[in-house]
Amino acid sequence: MNRLFDYLYILATIVFTVYGQLILKWRIGHFGALPLGGADKLKFLLGLLFDPLIFSGFFSAFLASLAWMAAMTKFELSHAYPFMSLNFAIVLILSVWLLNEGLTMPKLFGISLIIIGTVVAARG
Repeated sequence: MNRLFDYLYILATIVFTVYGQLILKWRIGHFGALPLGGADKLKFLLGLLFDPLIFSGFFSAFLASLAWMAAMTKFELSHAYPFMSLNFAIVLILSVWLLNEGLTMPKLFGISLIIIGTVVAARG
């Protein structure tokens, strides 16, 4: 049972990472395209940096790092790291659902390969 709780560190890493990616994309979409001019770019990027939700994405990345460090105390890297590939699949699925991004057959095939690969690597 304790070993099951150890996997919560990996799960937390995944959840915080996925949240960070989705919130960044969602909020940045509200700001529009990156301006061409140097001063305008800097102003644009600073505006992004100080957006509270974007900042929460950065903070989420920090929490993911803390959870990952905790996971590293419980697992060998070669066992834990394959689970990080699930981030790709989860982000893709949620971006289709929440951000209305397209889902193509190649993407679906790729996700399937990632999930199969994760299962194989985690068992090996």
